[in-house]
Amino acid sequence: MPDFYTEALELFSFSQSIRRDLHIHPELGFQEVRTSGIIARELREIGLEVTTGIAKTGVISIIDGAHPGPVIMLRFDIDALPINEQTGAEYASQNPGLMHACGHDGHVAIGLTVARLLNAHREELNGTVKLIFQPAEEGAGGAEAMVKEGALENPTPIQCLGLHIWNEKPLGWLGVAGGPVMASAATFGITITGKGGHGAMPHQTIDPVVAAAQIISAAQTIASRNTDPQKACVVSFCSLHAGDAFNVIPQTVEMKGTIRTFEPEVEKMAYQRLEEIVRGVGQAMGCNVEMKITNITPAVINDPFVANAVKHAARVTLPDHQLDESGRTTMGAEDFAFYQQKIPGTFFFVGSTNPEKNLVYAHHHPKFDFDEGVLPRAAALMAAATVELLNSK
Repeated sequence: MPDFYTEALELFSFSQSIRRDLHIHPELGFQEVRTSGIIARELREIGLEVTTGIAKTGVISIIDGAHPGPVIMLRFDIDALPINEQTGAEYASQNPGLMHACGHDGHVAIGLTVARLLNAHREELNGTVKLIFQPAEEGAGGAEAMVKEGALENPTPIQCLGLHIWNEKPLGWLGVAGGPVMASAATFGITITGKGGHGAMPHQTIDPVVAAAQIISAAQTIASRNTDPQKACVVSFCSLHAGDAFNVIPQTVEMKGTIRTFEPEVEKMAYQRLEEIVRGVGQAMGCNVEMKITNITPAVINDPFVANAVKHAARVTLPDHQLDESGRTTMGAEDFAFYQQKIPGTFFFVGSTNPEKNLVYAHHHPKFDFDEGVLPRAAALMAAATVELLNSK
């Protein structure tokens, strides 16, 4: 196994410059024109063939090893978020209202560094590496679109890898596990219609606000009373709009939220119970209700064999790091799951916070930033895990 960590450290200035350039110029999902152009340019500069325009702004490249072997896919997401940055960093976003607040700028830098690492050793590779730089991970359906447009064909990989720099854990921490590691995600929208009227005459109305309050309260029992305590379920109401005046009981209330679970059976139960509660409480309060649940992505469930290969690579490549094998890392969601529905894969995490530098803010926070020391660590582990899989029997 090459000393990928030492080689990645030698490429740190390259990784950092790519990351900071992308951070200054963030782009939303399916709009990453500049970003994908930079990715394609960097891949072509090291002699790789590049395919662009997959799912609008996706980029695919192939590294053919000198020896026969399997095809392993590596995926890196590239989109930013609609957030006003508040970091004050010298490389802060110059695009108003947009920010790389989840670390995907780092993922692109890691992916391009991995491309350089593996391409430098292509004479030693037993097989083929397929690099996928994917748009629109942040809830817009990028992975699903890539799959539909043939990202897993010509050639078809037998296994896949993905990663996330992780600001919930410090630099030097690695999260690699088989089984569920990230939750499925669904959104729901609820419209409650009653009878509006004067706030001083509630007896003449059918108050949808009271019905909404009862629904929100009752829905908390889905996690606390309907879900096995040894399993996980989140039902969160995140948006509520009702009326515009202090003295008018509104005609309607609109609510939006999300459901997160790991197991399909828990997911099915949560959907059913939420609908029963919404319709039952609405009817009891004399209101009409409309409700829609939309699936965004299934749970990220890691293949044990692939996960073990990543663990072995971690112990060899980053032996002084803390390797956490506990799994179920977060109730957050990841559309990497769509690739895992087609081929076995593992999604792993690399710690990136540093309290000494005040780099402690969570993903999607306007002050989110990470210790760039994670870049060579993540690139080295991804490269080593890839070689481990290429050499697996």
